[in-house]
Amino acid sequence: MEKLTIKSFFDKLLNGVAVGIIAGLLPNAVVGGILKLFSSQNEIYQTILYVLNISQLVTPVLIGILVAIQFKFAPLEVAITGMVSFIGAGSVKLVDGKLIIAGIGDLINTMIVAGLAVVIINLVRGKFGTLNIVLLPATVVTLVGTIGLFILPHVRLITTTIGNVITHFTTLQPLIMSILLAISFAIIIVSPVSTVAIAVAIGLSGLSSGAANLGVASAAATLVVGTMRVNKIGIPISIFAGSMKMFLPNWVKYPISNVPLILNAIFAGCLAYIFDIKGTAMSAGFGFSGLIGPLAAAQFMQTSATTKFLTLFGVYFVALFIMAIIIDFILVKVIKLYKHDIFMFDKFE
Repeated sequence: MEKLTIKSFFDKLLNGVAVGIIAGLLPNAVVGGILKLFSSQNEIYQTILYVLNISQLVTPVLIGILVAIQFKFAPLEVAITGMVSFIGAGSVKLVDGKLIIAGIGDLINTMIVAGLAVVIINLVRGKFGTLNIVLLPATVVTLVGTIGLFILPHVRLITTTIGNVITHFTTLQPLIMSILLAISFAIIIVSPVSTVAIAVAIGLSGLSSGAANLGVASAAATLVVGTMRVNKIGIPISIFAGSMKMFLPNWVKYPISNVPLILNAIFAGCLAYIFDIKGTAMSAGFGFSGLIGPLAAAQFMQTSATTKFLTLFGVYFVALFIMAIIIDFILVKVIKLYKHDIFMFDKFE
């Protein structure tokens, strides 16, 4: 067993979390948005969409498993970490005497519980002798699972607090509101916090939803431009498809990465205000993933279909990417604030 430092522990934890999020959320992000356009026309589309929605529910388990793999755990230890991560997510609720899985739960708490499981398993490894197969799962699941549920309400306060701040932004002058919402969602989308959960919880709608959505889209554009310089093509494609959270380990290790995210988000907020991009609470947190943001915005535009297409394509897929390229050039080549190495992935083989 390699000796762990605090840095290596968090590197492995974050890498496991990021890969788990990708594996759990990417299938629906890539295919689900497109299928929603046709799900009412054919039963097979509805079935596939149902499968993709179910696939998301195992995200906490995948996070636990992939965190354990990062630490080179034995199979039993991998299984235990996956179990307690699922419990810690808080996605299982007791409703009328029945256990119901509601969404993917709280990813921050999932990450905390997975990390705690790693610590506890390392502490008790080899202590149970021949009874290890019985006592290890019983001990870790009982202890860590209970702690996970106990801290869950407190951890959820993080999301609640962020939601309260964003709610305040919606009371400001429209342009300022649009910029602040775009910045907030551009940063949140790469963090463990769910943009969708916040948008739905506080009921973002109209211009506030459109600005938040463009903020998410601007983050995708910024990360695609940054990652395409130093990674294989699969990385920027995954980000373009909606997996911005795969950037989480880099975002934590390199806080300077917030600079291009914020600058392009400011531009996105201005675009939302100028073109009056609107949306709903359900569309606000997706960006252009699955075309959810653009399609929602199109419903609020009182223009011809051609004008809608040209405007939304220009805003989402031209302007944001051009600005991302300009920002990237200025920060890397002119100011030399950082190198493209901050966008490099080496844990996603």
